[in-house]
Order: sequence, then C-alpha cells, then structure tokens
Amino acid sequence: MNRIEALFTRKKKNILNIYFTAGFPELDAAVSVVTYLDQAGADIVELGIPYSDPLADGPTIQESGTLALKNGMTIDLLFQQVKKIRSQSEIPIVLMGYFNQMLQYGVEDFLDQAASNGADALIMPDLPMDVYKSDYQSMFEERSLGISFLVTPQTSDERIKRAAELSKNSFLYIISKSSITGSASNISQVQIDYFNKLEKLKADTPSLIGFGIHNKETFLTASAHANGAIIGSAFIRHLSKYGFEQDSISSFIDGILK
Repeated sequence: MNRIEALFTRKKKNILNIYFTAGFPELDAAVSVVTYLDQAGADIVELGIPYSDPLADGPTIQESGTLALKNGMTIDLLFQQVKKIRSQSEIPIVLMGYFNQMLQYGVEDFLDQAASNGADALIMPDLPMDVYKSDYQSMFEERSLGISFLVTPQTSDERIKRAAELSKNSFLYIISKSSITGSASNISQVQIDYFNKLEKLKADTPSLIGFGIHNKETFLTASAHANGAIIGSAFIRHLSKYGFEQDSISSFIDGILK
C-alpha cells in the first residue's frame, strides 16, 4: 500500500490536494513549499514538471512552468528535491507532467528515479490508457507507483470505468468543465448528474475534483461529490503574490480548511 492508498483508507472526505509547479517561484522552493503545506494540513501534493510545450495547461500554470524552466528546473533536480522532501515529510507526492518527458528521459529510468526518491504516483494526461495497460502498467506496479487518469463530462461510461480501474492505487482525477462557484446551489443539474453517474461507475476508486476549485466554498462543494478536491492555479497565484514563506502558505491552507 502506497501513501496515497493509505491516506484514502484512513480519510474518506475533504481531502485537499495542492498543485504547484516545481521550480516556481524559485528554483529550490519545492522543498520548503511541500513541507509547509504538510504542516498546514494539506493531504496530497502534486508537483508539476515544467515543460516547454504544455498543451494541456492553463495560462497560470503555463506561466509558472515557463518561469521554472528559466530558473533552471530539470527532471533530475526535481527527483533530488523529492528525495529531500522525503527526509522531512511523508505527505503523498504525485508528479504531474507529460508522457513525452518520460519517454525522453527513458521510461524505466524515470520510474526508477520517481519511486526510489519517494514519489507515490504520476499523472500523465497524454498517456493513453491502452498504451499504459499494455506497455507500462507492470512497470508501475513493480515499483508501487500509482497513476491517476482524467475523466470529463464528455468521457464515455466505458472509459470512465476503465480509468477508475486503472487509477485504483491512486485516485480518479475528475475534471468538471463547468465552473464550480460558491455553494451547492450554483452547481448545475448537469454537473450533479455527472457526479452521480461517476459515483456509480467508478466503484470503490477514490476520486478528486480538479477544476475551478479556488476557495473554501468551492472546496467543500466539490468534496460533497468526491473524496476531495485539487487546488492549483489559485495556489500558484498566491505564491506569485505572497511568496512561499511558512506564514503565507499556512494562511492559504487555513482559508480553505478552517
């Protein structure tokens, strides 16, 4: 059982997953940021691997990735930082990047480094499920690495079931195309139907909602329909404005959880 599986075993609701880009806002910030997030009460951290061609990222994350690359961020340095984080924290760590990055690095070498330095799972939005299952699933499982696949309101029932099954040792990443704003009354019936359908199709695979979550209200609303939620762009904007001192990060997390 990896750290993510252990987390979902002991905690079923209101799981807070924070995403930010490794190497942002400063090259060596990740160790401090993750440690402070853990101490403040975050449950999972997603470390984004900056990439020169981030087709699936929004503008805020793209900008943070561009700055991280300018700062000198590399995959090898990321693995070193994860290892250092592990000397200070046991918070589950997910690495989020692109399959092409893993291919360029060498798949087995990448997975070896991820596992040996303390990562728990990967998110590779451009890795097809069929390719993962046929070519790489055994490599992940041999290293006790989980993987999270993404689903949207447009994903077919069959693909949702497959994504959930393959994501069992991590979590199903739910993308809601419509913005979740404020209270539950602001969620459309279409969204509610989508979440209810997912609950039936995903069986016992944990799930997190990762779109449009930016404050306490949207976090609680999302958590009512999944095990928890992912906050990314809002946290990156916070880092840009207020820096990554412990008090600043604690204040952001307190604003979500308290």
